[in-house]
Amino acid sequence: MTQVRTVDGRIAGRRGQETRARLLECLAELLAARSYRDVTVIDVARDAGTSPATFYQYFPDIEAAILELAADVVKEAAELKELAAERSWAGRAGTVSAGELVNGLMDFWQEHDSILRVVDLAAAEGDKRFTRHRMRVLDAVHKALSSGITELQRTGKVESDVPAAATAGALVTMLAASAAHPKSFESWSVKDKDLRNALIRLVTWGVTGKKPTA
Repeated sequence: MTQVRTVDGRIAGRRGQETRARLLECLAELLAARSYRDVTVIDVARDAGTSPATFYQYFPDIEAAILELAADVVKEAAELKELAAERSWAGRAGTVSAGELVNGLMDFWQEHDSILRVVDLAAAEGDKRFTRHRMRVLDAVHKALSSGITELQRTGKVESDVPAAATAGALVTMLAASAAHPKSFESWSVKDKDLRNALIRLVTWGVTGKKPTA
């Protein structure tokens, strides 16, 4: 196991690390089942079969524990870069690239919905710790998309006055917001498949400036 420390700086032993991991596991399960605001230290400790005092040995508060979960999500998000990096956006390949990006990002968001939901909420409320995590999740995709647009400009396939970074940022924000609010689309009777297809078209248009090739 990776070496971890308690709040007071002591190195946790094997059993301590297992307890800490169990606390985080139970916290993740609770976040998936209820509102973040309704989750308490007592709830987490009870589900983990330990006491609130034990929880506070490893985390100063609920937010600190959630940040640990968010950090793990950020590590996994590094793989999202592969969805957009060094992809061809010309012709039919552009639609394929957009499809892999949209589906990959949507699947990632659904898999980690309970954690990313809290990250979004805390970031919107101005908590810079969560804002940093949110930006790290999106940064890899943004940079890869921006590079893709810049490359198309270099080869004359996209107008030189298109702001690559701003366009990539708008597209990534659109994808993240769409993935984070599935109930809004459900209320409009929009099926997940139709949403993804719409996003694929918009991403293709946004990157290439051209209508997607079927």
